[in-house]
Amino acid sequence: MFLPRLLDGRLKFRHLVLLDALARQGTVVGAAAELHVTQPVATRSLHELEEILDVRLFERGPRGITPTVFGEAFTGHARAVLAQLEQAGRHVAELADAERGTVVVGTHLAGSNMLLPRAIAAIKTERPYLTIVVREGSPEALLVELEAGRVDLIIGRLTAPSDERIERRKLYDESVDLVVRTTHPLAGATGVELADLAEYPWILPGAETALRRELEGLFTRNGFPLPANRVETTSFLTVRQLLLETDVIAALPSLITKDDPRITRVALALEPIGHSVGLTLPAQRTLSPSVDALIRSLTDVATGMSHQDCPITT
Repeated sequence: MFLPRLLDGRLKFRHLVLLDALARQGTVVGAAAELHVTQPVATRSLHELEEILDVRLFERGPRGITPTVFGEAFTGHARAVLAQLEQAGRHVAELADAERGTVVVGTHLAGSNMLLPRAIAAIKTERPYLTIVVREGSPEALLVELEAGRVDLIIGRLTAPSDERIERRKLYDESVDLVVRTTHPLAGATGVELADLAEYPWILPGAETALRRELEGLFTRNGFPLPANRVETTSFLTVRQLLLETDVIAALPSLITKDDPRITRVALALEPIGHSVGLTLPAQRTLSPSVDALIRSLTDVATGMSHQDCPITT
């Protein structure tokens, strides 16, 4: 078996950075623009990396590039290396100034309106100079950012068990409700059936989300197609404003709307649909002191949430 010699001086960190950009952008042009280099420079670096590994990392096509099985595998390792270097730099900086630091948190709806703000408020009383950067995105996009070290942890719905790369820590269980504005024709109605909702406009989460697939299953089991009049988004600011200004129906985690008196639950149970909210972390990465501190704050807040907010599981 041929084993590439990756420590003989030929492999550079710029190769790993380029590989990450190529995998995300899907084109050499896009990766070159992101890294502020010319396309010939990016192409030459890719060829160098393929020569070092002695395999083809991407298939070239008219619409861009597609990772081969070798490209997918090595990209994962490249991102792990880059993430460790990013964390090493932060760790050293925090040791030099223990009162400061930066934590980048990814979030996708669940946990974003109550758990995360409360945890940030709590940790800021202890470490006021800690900078916390919150990034919203789809679960898939945030997972890529996590693996590459651009995000330290993700807060949101847990849709898979832990594995050798990703650790998932459950904090609490949460139900999903159908909601409308309080002046909606369905607000306060009893005996609501799914058929009663079919003619209204809907807001659905993106097709890549687990909640979307569960809602599709709900409609299919009841013999209805997905609402034709719909908006697809995971942006809560967009969802909330549309709820307040139109007759849309949305499926949201129960805590998202609990503290907004302008939004109310539709009397139609979605009992099969619910989820666990928790932390998604890199399994093999040494976390910085600041990240550890925020994780402790998140865990304390989740544990201390009253049963009026959500059922906490231990």
